[in-house]
Amino acid sequence: MPSPPPREPPSSSRTPLGPQAGRHGPRPRRRPPTTGEWLEEWIAAKKKLRPGTVRSYESHIRLYLKPHLGDIPIDRLQVTDVVSMFDHVEELNDAIAEARVSGSPAARAALKGRRRVGPASCQRIRATLRSALSTYMKRHPGALPANVASLVELPSGSRPKALVWTGERVAAWQCDFEAARAAACAAGGRVSPIDIWISTPRPSPVMVWTPAQTMVFLDTASRDRLHALWRLYATRGLRRGEGCGLRRPDTDLGAALSTIRWQITQLGWDPVQGVPKSDAGERTVALDTDTVTDLAAWRLEQDREKQAAGDAWTGSGFEFTDKLGNPLHPAAVTSAFHMLAYLAGLPPIRLHDLRHGAATLLLAAGHDMKVVQETLGLSSITIAADTYTSVLPQLARKSAEDVAALRPTGQPPALPGRRRRAARKARKPRGKAAPVSRPAGR
Repeated sequence: MPSPPPREPPSSSRTPLGPQAGRHGPRPRRRPPTTGEWLEEWIAAKKKLRPGTVRSYESHIRLYLKPHLGDIPIDRLQVTDVVSMFDHVEELNDAIAEARVSGSPAARAALKGRRRVGPASCQRIRATLRSALSTYMKRHPGALPANVASLVELPSGSRPKALVWTGERVAAWQCDFEAARAAACAAGGRVSPIDIWISTPRPSPVMVWTPAQTMVFLDTASRDRLHALWRLYATRGLRRGEGCGLRRPDTDLGAALSTIRWQITQLGWDPVQGVPKSDAGERTVALDTDTVTDLAAWRLEQDREKQAAGDAWTGSGFEFTDKLGNPLHPAAVTSAFHMLAYLAGLPPIRLHDLRHGAATLLLAAGHDMKVVQETLGLSSITIAADTYTSVLPQLARKSAEDVAALRPTGQPPALPGRRRRAARKARKPRGKAAPVSRPAGR
């Protein structure tokens, strides 16, 4: 169950944690600084740089690095933390782009003065963090298992093209992953397998699962507490914040309709509740029978959790909550998604890329681009067409099945020891490439 990852609050003190050292005794042990504290110390030492370079570093730290990563102890900073920061940047970029084409004065006013953060700027932001971490590792050998900033893959300066995880691409990526994992084991590093899984280079930063791979993910997610949320993301294309912000009264299971009226995004690390990013984002989406069934089962489970929590239940009114009724933190949802995809034995994608997968499911089922636009809450059909017209090779075929028929029927959930065999069986009736097996050694 996703809940906000633990964070240790920053402290301005540098009190030694060990016994006080005498003149000839051991040096007192200090706690590792938070990432924000080290960034401030690092930039303060940059005396010989040109003023323009210093201003650039300072803006990266002030606008992005400290708000998102500043309170995390530097030795606990993970790849998923950095990925979540850039997910937020992408969400902001999407909001700006859609506000510009929406024609809504209110949407434009809400983002007045905000500029898109392009791929090149994201590269520079990462380079700032990577340089700061590299300096820390030089001063404190062995304190960090790896420079996590160097493990995050970002788009190049041009807008990346969405690619599908075909069998050939999966096989090539799997070889690279195994090599990276073997190298990490040989080096004796403490980088987790999921960090290697996320950071192994992909054919494109924007990758899309095939329908068969999406169904493998949903099969694994069906055993997760928030299985209904994952189905909404994968089949209805909700944005991360829209799934977190969905209110229980806004979904009518009898009518099989859900109205997207709220979202939870991040301002730095703090979650912020608000309305969708554009007029088109506020929409009503139809729910298929499986999603209605999952939501009904989830509500029964949530009601049992409410009874168990007693007076500790917060009664926030959100559709998806933690076990005390608190809304989900977007970053925690991203981390939970990565873990589920990894356990499913699938090649990596971003949580945001599930929107691309939802679009391909609709297109594969024969729906037109207008349906994709309305379902995903895009302001312009041009945005939908530019993104999705060539994303799935199977779309050239006339015999596309209905979205509900794309899922395997009558197949029990695959047990961990049977994932590879289940993947081979799932591949045969469709002629698609099976998802990559989950790496061993976890």
